[in-house]
Amino acid sequence: MGAHPYWYYTKYQADLTTALQTLREQEFLAGRYNPVVSFDFPITEQTPSPGAQHPSIETALEAADEEGTRSILDIFRISDTPYPLSGDELDIEMLAEENIDALYNAAFPLSSAEMLILFGTEQPTYEMIESVIINDSIDSEISEDFWDSIDRGSARYIVVYEASQPVEIFFVGYSFD
Repeated sequence: MGAHPYWYYTKYQADLTTALQTLREQEFLAGRYNPVVSFDFPITEQTPSPGAQHPSIETALEAADEEGTRSILDIFRISDTPYPLSGDELDIEMLAEENIDALYNAAFPLSSAEMLILFGTEQPTYEMIESVIINDSIDSEISEDFWDSIDRGSARYIVVYEASQPVEIFFVGYSFD
């Protein structure tokens, strides 16, 4: 099995940890996680939402085992710094067991340079994110490089702007398996 991509938009909150935990709780209560349902993104009105089938997020994580929940439930924390490694550096670093916890189950921001490469601005709009990352209609190589920058069991986040004001947070990640 391969890693499964997932993505969500959630209402902007200055406290990104609160925004993440609110989104996790929302998806848990909706029951949109492995092993309850199998689904593809994006989440729409037609996406199954059977309700939580476990007493807590922790028990859902245990039930999902090494596959993970294939959802935002696998992300526990927000990092203030961009993802530290890429490519071969990541493979080498993962061999050092003490670094594994720092790289998994976290959502990392994009660096200023990544934002400028992807969107030409540090204040991307919803339309920009959809066009570049989800639909890869601008440059498929740039989109592919972005997706390749996400390791299994981790996520990236981008603050979404409208009229120079933050309005949403976009979380995007890959499941463990």
